[in-house]
Amino acid sequence: MSAAPVELRKSTVAQYWRDLDAADGDTAASVLAQTLSHDVQWHAHFPVGSAHGPQQVFLQVWQPLIDAFDSLQREVFILLEGNSNGRVDGNLSLDARHWVTGTGVMRGRFVNDYCGIPANGKIVTLRWGEFCRFVDDRIVEVYFLVDLIDLLEQLGINVLPACKGEACSYRPPAALDGIVDYPVSSDISVSSLDHIRRFLFDGLNAYDQTSVQSMGMADWFHPDVKWFGPGGIGLCHGFRQFESHHQKPWLHAFPDRQVQNLDALIAEGCYSAASGWGGVVATHKGDYLGCQATDQLLRINGMDWWKLSGDQYIENWVFVDMPHLFKQMGQNLLEGISS
Repeated sequence: MSAAPVELRKSTVAQYWRDLDAADGDTAASVLAQTLSHDVQWHAHFPVGSAHGPQQVFLQVWQPLIDAFDSLQREVFILLEGNSNGRVDGNLSLDARHWVTGTGVMRGRFVNDYCGIPANGKIVTLRWGEFCRFVDDRIVEVYFLVDLIDLLEQLGINVLPACKGEACSYRPPAALDGIVDYPVSSDISVSSLDHIRRFLFDGLNAYDQTSVQSMGMADWFHPDVKWFGPGGIGLCHGFRQFESHHQKPWLHAFPDRQVQNLDALIAEGCYSAASGWGGVVATHKGDYLGCQATDQLLRINGMDWWKLSGDQYIENWVFVDMPHLFKQMGQNLLEGISS
């Protein structure tokens, strides 16, 4: 393989996504084969799961999406890349892999059932997030998440209690600068990566299981932060809503939760991003969104993107694979759904 210049990898992914938008069931497999390594490892949301190799990715991941959502088109809110420093111990000899990541929405007409969710024949919006790891000029690993609970909320199907935050609201950065196709200072990128590492591993992991103040979250998040939470939680306007709508219920349910080694943790300019399958480990000790405590040890799959303003995060886009989480707590949220 010939080495692909780092600055071209974002454009490679952007073109790959455009090609998938233009593809149909007959051509999508070719698009995947052109960009993905022959032995690519693809990790997706529950119940899609993991796939190996472009053909299995097509059959297991993309063909069901294309069949379910007619004329599916992707809108990209955020696009950045960088070398990962996602281990708790900061050991780059075991990380430093190169990732391109993006998030946004896909829109299409919901014409056939998807993952047990009944089609309604109308235009719907899918929240998506994706991390692509490169070796030379090929994508060798992908983490891909579609927010199925957000889709259910659009359909008026309630498998969880009503969101405390604003439901079905996923937006690009207010400054519309999330696609990092402009020059950024390497010093700023280094500083952003250091900041997000301290936030995750020193801030979040400092919770004493008694007081939310023990993490000093008010120092990390701007008072007017926009926290774009996943389906089941919703958009929180400001730090107070973030605490009341998400953080306190989350810590009540999972008081010993700890951020683990992450699959990817990168920064470019004032943006940073993380992906972790099992990136948070916790014990289910309290009620969460109607599910009573099970005392089960949980591995939580999720993704985040943050925008830093000064020393505080002003925006945060958040994915949690809720169906995967609740399956570990004994509930299949996608079972027996009817319109």
